[in-house]
Amino acid sequence: MPYLAFITVVWALSFNLIGVFLAGHVDSDFAVLSRVAIAGLVFLPFTRWAGISAMRKLGTMAAGALQFGITYLCLYRSFQFLSVAEVLLFTIFTPIYITLLDDLLQKYFNPRALAAALIAVLGSLVIRYNQIDSHALNGFLLLQLANLTFAAGQVGYRYLNKYYPDQQPQSASFGYFFLGALLITLPSFLIFGDASKLPQHMEEFAVLAFLGLAASALGFYWWNKGACLVDAGTLGAMNNMHIPVGLIINLIFWHQAQDIPRLMIGGGIMLLALLINKSAWQKKY
Repeated sequence: MPYLAFITVVWALSFNLIGVFLAGHVDSDFAVLSRVAIAGLVFLPFTRWAGISAMRKLGTMAAGALQFGITYLCLYRSFQFLSVAEVLLFTIFTPIYITLLDDLLQKYFNPRALAAALIAVLGSLVIRYNQIDSHALNGFLLLQLANLTFAAGQVGYRYLNKYYPDQQPQSASFGYFFLGALLITLPSFLIFGDASKLPQHMEEFAVLAFLGLAASALGFYWWNKGACLVDAGTLGAMNNMHIPVGLIINLIFWHQAQDIPRLMIGGGIMLLALLINKSAWQKKY
């Protein structure tokens, strides 16, 4: 739990840094690629190329491609359509996807988890009820793809460690996580990247360095390490702790204008969805 709690604060701060300093200023594909490259270089000295099973390598790469590569390419693009507060709130679906995916792997269906997902959708509609246009819808759908791949990467990595344990330290194979992410982010930058939007200011370089070192290298390693030490229900709940922390940081430090009553009502409906999702776990176990 301490691993997950610490990274929750780091990631909550990261959402705000992305929205304030990078979104609209630095090419999103380059921003994600730089995070992958920095984190990969950090783990390069620890990575062992021999003595690790092929399944362990491929599984860790797949987790990185999903949890980091696809997730963050979609996440960064969503800031073009949504505010920081909305991006934070719309990530509330991740625990529900974790429940559904875990059920799928165990060949189990719990209708409460599906009901929770539908109620969470209702909460998101309340937040944007008077601005539901193609612009907002694009941001919402991008975030749902990000939520789904983030959940799939976490569930997959948990199962990888459960069914393909390794005698080596976890750090010895975690470099493959960033290699998997690189296989997604490098082609994306080469195809869709905008060279005219590379970082130019010191604060942008500083934010990218923080995101690469703290939020990515340390962040993903400690988060996945912590995910393997708790049950899936706890993991799902911890996936949403960055939301209140991130909103507090956003309102206190950047004072971004928000429709507070609507955020509270929509957030309350989403909280109800989480309680239903939690009851689905309690009923299952």
